Amino acid sequence: MGSIGRAAPDFEFKYFRYIFHFRYHHYLKEVISIRIGFIGAGKVGFSLGKYFAEKGLEVSGYYSKSPDSSKEASVFTGTRHFLNIGDLINHSDILFITTPDDEIYNIWLKIKEFNIRGKAICHTSGSLSSNIFSHIEKSDAYAYSIHPIFPISHKYESYKSLKEAWFTIEGHKKYMKDLMEIFKSLGNNILPIKTQDKALYHLASVTVSNIFCGLISRASGYLKEYGFEEKEAIDALFPLIIYNINNIRSLGLTEALTGPVERGDLNTIKNHVNSMPAEHVGTYKDLSKEILSLAKEKNPNRDYGKLDEYLGE
Repeated sequence: MGSIGRAAPDFEFKYFRYIFHFRYHHYLKEVISIRIGFIGAGKVGFSLGKYFAEKGLEVSGYYSKSPDSSKEASVFTGTRHFLNIGDLINHSDILFITTPDDEIYNIWLKIKEFNIRGKAICHTSGSLSSNIFSHIEKSDAYAYSIHPIFPISHKYESYKSLKEAWFTIEGHKKYMKDLMEIFKSLGNNILPIKTQDKALYHLASVTVSNIFCGLISRASGYLKEYGFEEKEAIDALFPLIIYNINNIRSLGLTEALTGPVERGDLNTIKNHVNSMPAEHVGTYKDLSKEILSLAKEKNPNRDYGKLDEYLGE
């Protein structure tokens, strides 16, 4: 009996799910497994492959346009190094394309020339949808985007923390529940999203990840103007960052809110604006307006009229 991509994918995927449940709990081992192959051997490919392998999933191996990279990934994960993309496809039931976004479509043009009938074809882009696998129905395969809501910043270390990551999945209904079941069995939360919502979802992720780094860079820059070294500035701000994040998680946004906007301290806000470069004022006011909406929710009886007027200028 096979798995996805073989003779009877519907029945086999359900059978795999049943067996995997027992296999994961060590009652039944190596009866059947879904083989997961990776195209692309960067940080995401390294991390997901190692995480899957450590959790007991069968990772068939890696293919990359850089043979050295795919060999390095295969050694790290204890899997196979493929020099030919067709060989990887033949030895895999689920394909994860873990390349930069600009390369995904070109990879798709290559793999669709092979027999991919019944296979799940996935990419890990946060911004692109499964629609990038154009006309996949002609290949009798099924398209998905599966994205970790997690900063994968180190190819040798990030996998250790992936157990805490949430994932999103978007794509064809065929294997949607089964793919979600795999991640849930690993201990991860995974949420389905609609294709048309992918851009807004990615915006949310980027706002608290990359743009957050930009805010910290700006804050540390203010301290550097007064003699702090960059590491000193980040170290000084770090407790404030961590305690705020923890408070948001435990108390919620409104109850965690503190600071001059929440207090309605207009003079302090004016002092901030007068001290910063002119090109920073717009961002400061925009974010302060967002904070003000939370402040009004927290303190419905407080008069924020003057602050509202000032931020609207």
